[in-house]
Amino acid sequence: MEKKHIAMFISSLDKGGSERVLVNLAEYFYGRGYAVTIVTQYRAENEYGVSAGIKRVYSEIPAGQIGKSRVGNFRKRFCRLRSIWKTERPDLILSFIGKNNVMALMTSRFLHIPVVVSVRGEPAEEYYSRGLRLAAHVLFPLADGVVLQSRGSMAFFPPAVRKKAVLLPNSLTPAFMRDVYGGEREKKIVAVGRVDANKNHIMIIRAFAALADRYPDYELVIYGEGELRKSLLRQAGELGLKERIRLPGSTADVAQAIYKASVFVLSSNSEGMPNTLIEAMALGLPCIATDCPCGGPAELISDGENGILTEPDNWEELEKNLQKILGDKEFADKLSKNAAKIKEKLNPDLINAKWEAYFDGCMDRTERKKRR
Repeated sequence: MEKKHIAMFISSLDKGGSERVLVNLAEYFYGRGYAVTIVTQYRAENEYGVSAGIKRVYSEIPAGQIGKSRVGNFRKRFCRLRSIWKTERPDLILSFIGKNNVMALMTSRFLHIPVVVSVRGEPAEEYYSRGLRLAAHVLFPLADGVVLQSRGSMAFFPPAVRKKAVLLPNSLTPAFMRDVYGGEREKKIVAVGRVDANKNHIMIIRAFAALADRYPDYELVIYGEGELRKSLLRQAGELGLKERIRLPGSTADVAQAIYKASVFVLSSNSEGMPNTLIEAMALGLPCIATDCPCGGPAELISDGENGILTEPDNWEELEKNLQKILGDKEFADKLSKNAAKIKEKLNPDLINAKWEAYFDGCMDRTERKKRR
């Protein structure tokens, strides 16, 4: 049977958690023989690469056509995206994140193309304005599928959305499917993620500064780009830790960069289902994560068994939890061994097959409606 055509819509393929999930899905479906088109508003400077057979289409209107009227520009963007759906004629549209979900549903109306929208983070932040929340509450019931990341995110939506929503986890990137490191770990505490206010890396820096004298051989390394990188480096210098707190920017091989580290820390104020935490656990790193809304870390970590949950924005508690790991190798080894079991639950073949089955169901329902 001829495979279907799936279009995936996101702002860009800039290196981030949601973008990596979408690229992984695109590669999976392409490898399964589907036609895959990735629609992005623009091409970012630092993007994930995709196979040559995966088509790229850009939905942003040319700079020369952007006018002074916001309404006029919105209309042009609307028409441009709707034209893409009419031209490409995908059998299913998968949309990721906030405004993109709203636009995918609006621009595809009456084209008889099933649309699956996916909320990737804390819903209250993705739909931060009254207008966006209203749009989500009105339009999401019209979607053929709604994919959420955690049970906590369900409460944000009205019953009509919750009724059709499904929790589909992110599959592990194959690079993180490796044995737990068995040698002596590097004396390094690591974090990975965009260096912005929500990731709250200053919380880790303060906790590290408080225990730095007791662990003089350890360093803190935060991988990622973002607007706060220079500010955090400056604060590290002010704390007298310029040589022991590094922010080297993004890295092409995250798995290798953190593989031998002693501790991984996720310090976010809010998260959906954090890929970086999943990946660190899969590698067998002892992990500490904030117990933040909308509950993704708490769904991954059983506190004290396969990781440690810590209060958001509480660096004193984080310091104590870091000491629990650094000062007790037996405890650290227990966390490591139990964390790595997540590989079985989020095996790429298993999880990607669930996404495929879900998409097939959405497409089948649309076909049945057409025959009526």
